[in-house]
Amino acid sequence: MTGSDALIVRPLISSDRSAWHELWAAYLAFYETSRPKEVFDTYFDRLLGNDPQDFNALIAEIDGRPVGLAHYLFHRHGWNVENVCYLQDLYADPAVRGRGIGRALIEGVYAAADAVGAPSVYWLTQDFNTQARKLYDRVGKLSPFIKYERG
Repeated sequence: MTGSDALIVRPLISSDRSAWHELWAAYLAFYETSRPKEVFDTYFDRLLGNDPQDFNALIAEIDGRPVGLAHYLFHRHGWNVENVCYLQDLYADPAVRGRGIGRALIEGVYAAADAVGAPSVYWLTQDFNTQARKLYDRVGKLSPFIKYERG
């Protein structure tokens, strides 16, 4: 992409609130869920907060328009001295998929992890997310772990 069509990945800022809200709502809808307004408000505040153990966010934009997001969190891990990085949410607007947005956001999270010395970045997805899994197979390694939740 060149010129005004250039893809930019940058940290989330407070003026992104409306666009972020739309993107995260669409992300949640893809996973067939929603959250109440209180969760949106709290999450956005955490994404902009200063606590190093809280969430961080990146926005992908094309021509100044936000088209994707990534939320990630650094946390302790029992098998490492350093923190590791959990990529919790990754989303690209379906209208602009296939233009490198997901890859650019993942690479942005990788760069953030490298900057703080986190040796590992990991994420989860649902098995039916076949389109995204094609990208994930190129930028990551599928682990053999199976996730369980409290019943």
